[in-house]
Amino acid sequence: MSSSQPGSTLSAATGGADDFIIQLALSRGLLREEQLDTARAIAAAHTDLTVRAPRLFDVLVDEGVLDARRIAVLLAEEFGLPLAPDLAALRVPGDVLGLVPREIAARYRLLPFAHEGRTLRVAVADPLDSDGIDSLGHMLKLSIEPHVATAADITAAIDRFYGKDAGSIDELLNNLSAPGATAATTTASAAGDVSDTEADAPVVKLVHTIILEAIQRRASDIHLEPLEKRFRVRYRIDGVLLEVENPPKRLQLAMISRLKIMANISIAEKRIPQDGRIQIVMNGRQLDLRVSSLPTAHGESVVMRILDKEGLQLGLPELGFFSDDQQALERLIALPDGIVLVTGPTGSGKTTTLYSCLHVINKPDRKIITVEDPVEYQLNGINQVPVRPEVGLTFASALRAMLRQAPNVIMIGEIRDLETAEIAINASLTGHMVFSTLHTNDAPSAVTRLIDIGVKPFLVSTSLRATMAQRLVRKICVKCRQPYTPETHELRALHLNPAQAATANFAKGAGCAACNGTGFRGRLSIVEIFAVNEELQRMIYNHAGSAKLREKARSLGMRTMREDGARKVAAGLTTIEEVVSITVGDAN
Repeated sequence: MSSSQPGSTLSAATGGADDFIIQLALSRGLLREEQLDTARAIAAAHTDLTVRAPRLFDVLVDEGVLDARRIAVLLAEEFGLPLAPDLAALRVPGDVLGLVPREIAARYRLLPFAHEGRTLRVAVADPLDSDGIDSLGHMLKLSIEPHVATAADITAAIDRFYGKDAGSIDELLNNLSAPGATAATTTASAAGDVSDTEADAPVVKLVHTIILEAIQRRASDIHLEPLEKRFRVRYRIDGVLLEVENPPKRLQLAMISRLKIMANISIAEKRIPQDGRIQIVMNGRQLDLRVSSLPTAHGESVVMRILDKEGLQLGLPELGFFSDDQQALERLIALPDGIVLVTGPTGSGKTTTLYSCLHVINKPDRKIITVEDPVEYQLNGINQVPVRPEVGLTFASALRAMLRQAPNVIMIGEIRDLETAEIAINASLTGHMVFSTLHTNDAPSAVTRLIDIGVKPFLVSTSLRATMAQRLVRKICVKCRQPYTPETHELRALHLNPAQAATANFAKGAGCAACNGTGFRGRLSIVEIFAVNEELQRMIYNHAGSAKLREKARSLGMRTMREDGARKVAAGLTTIEEVVSITVGDAN
């Protein structure tokens, strides 16, 4: 390193990469000031808002002022890095390419070419781009060893190894349309069949492409977050937030306004939170996006939750239920009356499980009414009532009205207070089947939660049929699934003895393009079902605590979430780390 310390230079890589390269070229006599002024004028003339302005270095290379290979050699010398091998003649194994998805390689202009132990060697066009190198290392949990190459060589190698890019923005947008919408109705709750003029608008294209990419990558949420100096976009995939390419900060207001128009919420109101909905059809699939805007110090933060109706039509096995738990739950939801509660924290899949249960029992001879805040999925054949506290339509008032509609099955989005709980219990005692959710850590605790909010123990014991606690764990990617032998301490964490371990099919994901290098693709439920029998009814009537109820249920055969997770680890569906991390309070 001749002119600067690597630490200081790399720390400013994001903002000063071009300046460093240009100063290096000037100092070595490879660039003159007048050539630099011309390149700046060309870069300043760039007007396409859908992408960032071109890098000054790229302009200098495109204009033939600088030789990219010569600059690559200079950068390698300056940072003490090796040069990459000849990428045109290189052969890269498929398992190495599988570690880095194509979009990551293209975004950061890098190519993985060798993997040894915990080290991944990558060809990089810009060794100053520490963000790309650090992000890749964090994603793969590997040490990244950069080798310098030209951007053109890396782009050509990416096309050769990964194949050409899938399509342009215009081609992607052809798959994104709204049912029955026109250009005049894009202010309604639809992404819009926008007019040709509007579809050409750069901001519209950018917003639609962000939504489309999230859907294609199976994201459950899209987070657009205004920070002090940048506009961050993140997708939540399989429960984990992943930052993607950030749009220019200058487009923040235009993008948020576009989303608010699509969600039919006020673009003039920026002082209070607002909620809306966008409905789209993509490749024949109808999707709902629930939109929430929240004022923050640097602008409005927008979160879009992607709701896929097809996910509700999955059977219980697809949700992660083994046959014994599936049969137990199907017996419960087929009962003529009583209450069945699903418990767990926010994001544990409670609503999806309840909707899947409703889908199973949604027959022409049954009337089903739900009351929700808000209605997340719109289901055919089911009467769904959204809570609107501002006009007096609360859970309790909606429930009272629902009972006059003579339903067979009632679903309450959440039992939050004594009034709602008492009406639900009275409904179950008068011949209705009631489903709802509670926020408790395990299944038996739902009993004490109901009593704590004021429900009489005798009413709980009489009406409650079962509670089911659940969590979501990530599934091992089937495309890169490999056998795995766990350590002794890992087996001990799940209380697996050597005999059980000998018959298990332990596995881990190596990481591939299908799973973005994580080794996981999709999620499944781990559950514990607390079915109330006569003995447990007496204990509830006599004010037994959750610890005693749990102990008795265990003696009667209740399987805990950690034990259910251990079964799914042994079946090669998930990993020990996933189960242990998500059932931290279930050590026994």
